[in-house]
Amino acid sequence: MSGNSYGKIFEVTTWGESHGETVGVVVDGVPAGLPIDREEVQKELNRRRPGKSDVETSRDEKDMVNFLSGVFQGKTLGTPVAMLVENKDVDSEKYEERKDKPRPGHADLTYRLKYDHVDYRGGGRSSGRETVGRVAAGAFAKKLLAREGIEVLSHVVKVGSVSLEERPSLDDIREVPEKNEMRCADSQVGEKMKDEVLEGSEEGDSTGGIVEVLSIDTPAGLGEPVFDKLDGELAKALMSIGAVKGVEIGSGFDAAEKKGSEMNDFYKLEDGELETMSNHAGGILGGISSGEDIVARLAVKPTPSISKPQKTVDLSSMEEDRLELEGRFDPNVCPRVGPVAEAMLAIVLTDMMMRAGKINPDKVEDSE
Repeated sequence: MSGNSYGKIFEVTTWGESHGETVGVVVDGVPAGLPIDREEVQKELNRRRPGKSDVETSRDEKDMVNFLSGVFQGKTLGTPVAMLVENKDVDSEKYEERKDKPRPGHADLTYRLKYDHVDYRGGGRSSGRETVGRVAAGAFAKKLLAREGIEVLSHVVKVGSVSLEERPSLDDIREVPEKNEMRCADSQVGEKMKDEVLEGSEEGDSTGGIVEVLSIDTPAGLGEPVFDKLDGELAKALMSIGAVKGVEIGSGFDAAEKKGSEMNDFYKLEDGELETMSNHAGGILGGISSGEDIVARLAVKPTPSISKPQKTVDLSSMEEDRLELEGRFDPNVCPRVGPVAEAMLAIVLTDMMMRAGKINPDKVEDSE
């Protein structure tokens, strides 16, 4: 098992390194007849790409996607969809200078211990650049889900010490994040988040935060007992995003402080239909979707590449050394993690929808 693929029916395989010629993805299991064009995928990639604001790396990649296979005359063929994005704005010089000095907080050391021979430029395969393929695949998954009335959203709820004090409305989560650089559902709080990020950046440091991802109008019944629970699959998919160090569903870790009477989502009848009076479970019970909105939060660590001096070891001489990094790094990655988290949630749900027989894996039902 190489660990580069996810999914049992809707299968996504990403490939490529940060400073290689290209990055990309192969998506196998997209049903035939799905109308989609390059611009739809590009729209998602534009939300993830770097160089758009002061709180992102200055690496200026346009991330122009090319379809290599699986789409003909504006519709999918049911065959593997291959997509490619060229790496244009690459500067490997600084990495050559410090190739034997692992950066604290990065995968430099662990990749070297596992593989010995690695591409150290820009972090190679462990770079956030790998997520280009996830987001491109997610565009197909989100379109399939939208046909079933399912909407996937995300927003930044905390950066450093600045957080949302009140739960935003669903309309605000839909609209406001696209209008501010921190992708927060409250623009005023987003400005405070940005100030915190820039203050840390001026000190040569970075900040972390919390990103929330949601699935709206998700049908009940998704998830398989016992080891393929929906929340287990979702946690795995979200934890596979490089900067993520924690995932919680619904009340998550706050559940440890609640009593059963506070945690349980009581039932009621509304116009003859059974509904819950709250959603502490985050839309999943017993590993199976309940029909309520799925809500997950990701703890995103501070970007490990900082200009403050850090202790390391020169592996060529096996002597202690120091790093003062120069280069193009994100002072905070939360705004860019959101679109990646949406993609991973959509990929998990699409695979589960196919496994549950709710999406035909062969062809879209109303294909002409």
